[in-house]
Amino acid sequence: MNTSTAEIPRGLQLIQRMERVPLCWWHRRPRITMGSATFFDAFGALTIAFVLPALIGAWKLTPSQIGTMISVGYLGQIVGALFFGWLAERVGRTKSVACAMALDGVMSLCCGLAPSFAALAVFRTIQGCGLGGEVPVAAAYINELCEAKGRGRFVMLYETIFPCGVLGASLMGILMVPRFGWPSMFFLGGIPALIIAVLVWRLPESPRWLIGQGRLEEAEGVVKQVEAATPVRIAPAASRLAVSAAAAKTKWSEVLSPFYRRRTLIVWILWSSTYFVYYGIGTWLPSLYRTVYHLSVSDSLRWGSIANILQVLIVATSALFVDKLGRKLWFGGAFVVSAGLMLTLGLLGAKTASEVVVLGSLTFAVLGSNATMLYLYTPEIYPTRMRAAGTGLATSFLRAASAAGPFLVGLVLKSGGIAAVFLVFGAVTIIGSLATFGATETRRRQLEEINP
Repeated sequence: MNTSTAEIPRGLQLIQRMERVPLCWWHRRPRITMGSATFFDAFGALTIAFVLPALIGAWKLTPSQIGTMISVGYLGQIVGALFFGWLAERVGRTKSVACAMALDGVMSLCCGLAPSFAALAVFRTIQGCGLGGEVPVAAAYINELCEAKGRGRFVMLYETIFPCGVLGASLMGILMVPRFGWPSMFFLGGIPALIIAVLVWRLPESPRWLIGQGRLEEAEGVVKQVEAATPVRIAPAASRLAVSAAAAKTKWSEVLSPFYRRRTLIVWILWSSTYFVYYGIGTWLPSLYRTVYHLSVSDSLRWGSIANILQVLIVATSALFVDKLGRKLWFGGAFVVSAGLMLTLGLLGAKTASEVVVLGSLTFAVLGSNATMLYLYTPEIYPTRMRAAGTGLATSFLRAASAAGPFLVGLVLKSGGIAAVFLVFGAVTIIGSLATFGATETRRRQLEEINP
């Protein structure tokens, strides 16, 4: 049913004006700036994976200590995801991301100066708060700037920067750690993070968030900037928007209200099952090559980077097809493929490093597309009034799973061997594939249409 302009509240008029502007050069500045923040967030998150092969020899770390060092950062990220998601609903998206990046940068420098295992574990935990807070809020912000038809491709191309950051960490690890020592990786990630924090602070705020706060004059100012960037307009679609969607204020606990409960529980399962395996493999691969297959530090880092190269290629491919195939079909297909690869590797016994390089790297890359797409999908299933908080809460499950996965690898590796690790990963991906049947399809739908 169409609604006349006079009957539509001013906030929804502004949203409709935004939806009529195609993606253009104005959107590039937020995407590049937030993309830079996300790049160094990913760089910081995976730095530990490429530092550990050097620390194993220098500090004589045991498998349990390796798992602990990997996991503590993700425990900090749980706190950061919850806190900065809450903060973003109160002070805005850009200010929240800028604060998270500043914390990440400062603590990364502290990690590089850590004199002991205990000190590094503490600094890494605090750094995790910043790392956990940046990505979900940035994802909510980018989603809120996009028109419906091209949102999937635009956001996925933006999110491709995350696996690029992971790849950057692996390549810099190969170059920097053998030559300049493990602290160089933390310095390399910390200094740019502080610079980017300033640039993010200066970005225009999300008009949808401003509308939700009743700051309509500021929202209109941003919308006018977007409209001035291009004379092209998209033909308006029939209005099916919930009038309350633009301006209502709601507690973040609404994620478990009757309407959103199923969406929330499904997305929590998707986050948990994806990242339990994704980070379980990604953070351990270089150390597995070093400890189980006895490769050199250089070879361990080099072979570990293969997974990250494959991931960039597969995530970029998913960006091209996400608006055609939809979110549910891609999620389900990636889980099924990953389960097959992990179960095959486990049943073969993972006897050689070559088997792990091929099957383990492919699994990491395929699940990487799901890991990236969740940052597109999760902000889509919540309204503006709780989008950042809902996304932050969902990503806290990824952080818990990311902490549990690497820690469990250390335990299972010690008690059951390497084959058992991959069998566990195969079982978890099967759970994820079953959860996709309950997911809500969101492709090419306006955010206010999806969420009343």
